[in-house]
Amino acid sequence: MLVLASASPRRKELISLISKDVIIHPSNADETVPDNISSDSVAEFLAVKKAAFVAKSFPNDTVIGCDTVVLVDGVILGKPENKEDAVRMLNILSGKTHQVVTGCAIFKNGKSLSFSEVTDVSFFPLSVEEINAYVDTLEPMDKAGAYGIQGFGALLVKEIKGDFFNVVGLPVARLNRILKGL
Repeated sequence: MLVLASASPRRKELISLISKDVIIHPSNADETVPDNISSDSVAEFLAVKKAAFVAKSFPNDTVIGCDTVVLVDGVILGKPENKEDAVRMLNILSGKTHQVVTGCAIFKNGKSLSFSEVTDVSFFPLSVEEINAYVDTLEPMDKAGAYGIQGFGALLVKEIKGDFFNVVGLPVARLNRILKGL
């Protein structure tokens, strides 16, 4: 049985591409990150913490933990605290290329492995009106970097290099291949 240690509706939908037989069990792990973890390693670090926490409750199953961060110029943009914060983040991303890093951790039979998938995303230069109209949809409010590429946020994206589903929150093709190899 697969157990997804995530509350994300997007990950729930994507994991169903791998298996219909999935238990959704969000992790309540402490998501504090030590200062010595590099920004490009944070997603994988948190994915391991989440999977390890849930694996205690499902020792005989395959537990998958995930975390996604948006990195621009080495700085992590998390989920916006409010509309003003979303506007701030989108202004930072405007006209730039950033990285979306999704960390995945798999715990099975007392063993674990983890990996990170990186996708480059380039935004068009965005006007104040475009940013405000997008923020008014409220779509950015629960998403790292204040956008969702699978929704209205797609209108902001000029180009991606890498796995589209990684930007949504789960690199399904790579995860599927790893799970098949276990």
